[in-house]
Amino acid sequence: MGDAPPTTGLHHVTNICTDMEETVAFYEDVLGWHTVKRTQNYDDPGTPHYYFSPTPEGEPGTNVTYFEYPDSRGNPGPGASHHFAFGVEDEETLREWRSHLRDRGVNVSEVKDRTYFKSIYFSDPDGLVFELATGGPGFTRDEDEPGSEEIDPFDRGYSG
Repeated sequence: MGDAPPTTGLHHVTNICTDMEETVAFYEDVLGWHTVKRTQNYDDPGTPHYYFSPTPEGEPGTNVTYFEYPDSRGNPGPGASHHFAFGVEDEETLREWRSHLRDRGVNVSEVKDRTYFKSIYFSDPDGLVFELATGGPGFTRDEDEPGSEEIDPFDRGYSG
């Protein structure tokens, strides 16, 4: 494992949006999350920095934050995220999420079998791809031939 000092896991993820009001509406009204902090980017004073969490407490490991840069729309490139995934309990919950999202006008993929888990994909108002994924069967599941069940990571599974 190397000589690196230990970490406690993911603390938070920070993204960029072009319209904080749209992003707040997406997190609160579509995802049912809480806006737990409204502040500014301390490295760029005056730039809004909002924190969202599925829990009202917003403890480390649950937060997704956004900086608002209205003129930043573009294509992701090197150094940018392709997508990020949130976990759900099981496939039944995944299907409930799919219905919930569709009922709110969100373009969402069919349930995809990703060998190690099942998932759905959708985007936020700026086009950032989200994934909701089950925990099982897990990354320790073996394939008959390694890579034989590989899925194209750029296949979002929907047109959007």
